[in-house]
Amino acid sequence: MDALVVYESMFGNTRKIAEAVAEGLATRMRAEVTEVGTAPSHVGPEIALLVVGGPTHAFSMSRASTRRSAAEQAAGPLVSQGRGVREWLAALSTSSAALGSAAFDTRVAKPRLPGSAAQAVARRLRRLGIRSVAPVQSFYVTGTQGPLVEGELDRARRWGESLAASFPVPAP
Repeated sequence: MDALVVYESMFGNTRKIAEAVAEGLATRMRAEVTEVGTAPSHVGPEIALLVVGGPTHAFSMSRASTRRSAAEQAAGPLVSQGRGVREWLAALSTSSAALGSAAFDTRVAKPRLPGSAAQAVARRLRRLGIRSVAPVQSFYVTGTQGPLVEGELDRARRWGESLAASFPVPAP
């Protein structure tokens, strides 16, 4: 069984969370991490779990306009410079009826604002007929550009472990 972790990241915080989730998943299954710009548009039967994450922008998934705004704030180039998770999900197809999914986002810790990229990702995945295997997760940054709140990488790793544990271990 394999897992695919697809992420969108502006300043690198969501990428770090995706990598930590994959580390947790790798305790029980093979896990690959890919930036959304290079993610496959078709997920085949070799993938048992699709984990998708991105930053919360304007109460939901990023849009071209919010990515432009992030680029204006950045000191250097953005991690994700092309399409975002929103556009990737719009083009996504799968051939596996058994595919499971999980969604996460990064968001500013304070003030706690409504809306969630992870909730929007989970809705899109359900509309594609992909079942959710876990509630959405939010991981927190201290400000728009980060850094991550202390302990979030460990929490992401543990979440990845719990996702992997929800799948049966294949017989040798």
